[in-house]
Amino acid sequence: MALTPPLAPMLAESRPALPRDIALPGGLAFEQKPDGYRALLFAGPDRAYLQSRNGADLTSSFPEIAAAGRALPGPLVLDGELVVAHDGRLHFGELQRRARRRGAGARTAAGERPANLIVFDVLDTADGPLLDRPYRERRALLEALFADRTLAAPFVLCPATTDRAAAEDWLDPAWGAAGIEGVVVKGLGQRYEPGRRGWLKVRTRATTEAVVVSVTGPVFRPSTLLLGRFDRIGRLHYVARTAPLARAARQELGQRLEPGGDGHPWWGRRFSAGWGTREMLEHRPVVPHLVVEIVADTAVDEGRFRHPVRYVRVRDDMEPAQAPWFDD
Repeated sequence: MALTPPLAPMLAESRPALPRDIALPGGLAFEQKPDGYRALLFAGPDRAYLQSRNGADLTSSFPEIAAAGRALPGPLVLDGELVVAHDGRLHFGELQRRARRRGAGARTAAGERPANLIVFDVLDTADGPLLDRPYRERRALLEALFADRTLAAPFVLCPATTDRAAAEDWLDPAWGAAGIEGVVVKGLGQRYEPGRRGWLKVRTRATTEAVVVSVTGPVFRPSTLLLGRFDRIGRLHYVARTAPLARAARQELGQRLEPGGDGHPWWGRRFSAGWGTREMLEHRPVVPHLVVEIVADTAVDEGRFRHPVRYVRVRDDMEPAQAPWFDD
């Protein structure tokens, strides 16, 4: 193979909705975006190396993927998404637990919670690298590899379409509940450009509610909201942080929030400033009496939204106990 690890994968730029006025080379193709780990597999007879998006070696954590790679009849470099299915959906938490295992623990986990690699691109073969070939040609080759059974379980072909209506359907929250977190938009004529954000991605989003439990910035003019939900025995769990609030929302909420006292359930609690960072938030607890409506994507890990949510409005018609339960 001409391509060797580490190789920076081609990336996607986030958009709020499927584009109508953008022209990617050759017209648009749409792919499902599963909720998993981006991974590149460098494989062939008796060799396999599974690389994360950031260049880390995941090979020993997913021995079933490595074994399938070593069993291939010829060399291939595949781009895709590592996933683990559990409880009827793609489960990011189980995938994280798998990624932390090594050795005998990883082999045991592979039997209990097997992973799949959902493949959406082929970058290299015995005939040479395909980076300069258009997406439509790479996709046709990938489909042929599945059709002739060169690629089979644990490899899965990523669903793709040129039908915009089908892509809109994939953004339905019902798909999000199954672990499809959105759609990636690619140009049929695009070449593969390692490290470049040349694709677009749109996340599946749904409207829901949560309780305002703390804020960043002054209580009378909050910058962001820290949101919680009660479990069925009355404990208040952290579930999300909003994106920065608009000026009007800061003024409105600042007039309605009250500082929480020493008995506040989150007094002294520490929360991460963001996914994958060790930075801690400076926050100010407030009396948890306001329920707010939010728009969130469907990436939820054990009750907590992985990405910031968007504040919509106060729900004056709901009491905190009427918001969705953390247990649900």
